[in-house]
Order: sequence, then structure tokens, then C-alpha cells
Amino acid sequence: MSLLRFISVCLLLLSCTASQAEDAYTVSYVYDGDTVELKHAGIRLKLRLTDIDAPERNQQYGQKARRALIKLCTGSNITINVNFSGMDKYGRHLGRLQCNQIDVSLYMAAQGHAWYTEKYSNDLAIKNAAAMARQKRIGLWGAIKPQAPWVWRHLHSNTYQPAN
Repeated sequence: MSLLRFISVCLLLLSCTASQAEDAYTVSYVYDGDTVELKHAGIRLKLRLTDIDAPERNQQYGQKARRALIKLCTGSNITINVNFSGMDKYGRHLGRLQCNQIDVSLYMAAQGHAWYTEKYSNDLAIKNAAAMARQKRIGLWGAIKPQAPWVWRHLHSNTYQPAN
């Protein structure tokens, strides 16, 4: 990342603590159930939500997960908490997102739209919400044998590209 882009992103993220920040951020695009693009003052930030892994767009249930995230965040007041030390291997910033004061990672897990990523998270609230959704067969858990996104990506590694 260029120094100018890094400074722009830092300024964008710092402004989220200002009182009017919620009015300034918009979700400009939803790639899938765990990745969004945020926009503020012409600056775009691709954010990969932490603690969850949603089905890919081309995977079974992927479009439903994406639509659930679009519905939750369209026209919302946005709050973000980005992990400054974290970017994934695709260059996406890692962090948490709130839409209208609803924690998106928690919501997606509780509604059965995403898996809890035990390998990368220690958030017990999300873990418990995902377990409850699975037990109640909510969302993707209504399928007989839902395929985890990391398994799907491995099986499609020759053709899988994250949405840009």
C-alpha cells in the first residue's frame, strides 16, 4: 500500500471516533456475507469482517448471506473498528462493523448466515450465537450438510478469486 493511501485510510479510520462519523460512512458494496466496501469522502476501504466466515457468492447459500448483509446495512449508521495490524492475504482490512448499532459478525452468526471462525477468534458471544443457530437449524444450518466456506475454497482453489 502506498504511503498516501495508508495515510488516507488512517485518517478515514480516525474520523470514525468523531460524533458525526456515523452519518459519514456508507457501505458502498457488499461482496459477500463477510466482506464489504466502505466509502467516506471519496476514500474506499475494503473490510473483511472478523470472527466469521460466510459462504462464498458462488457457494450454496452464498447469495442469501450476501442479501442478509445488504438488508442489514443499507441506509444504516455505520461504525467500524479496524485492526490496524491486520490485513488478510488478499489485502483487505480486518475489523468489526456495526450497522445501526448491531454487531454485524454477531448478527450473521446468530441468523445462521456465517460460521464462527474458531481458528481466528475467541469471541464467546459469536461462538454461542453460531452454536444456537446451528442447534435451531436457522439459515444455512437448515441444509442437511452445509459446506464450510474454507472447505469450498479449498475444493475450488484453482478457480477461486475473492471479489475485487
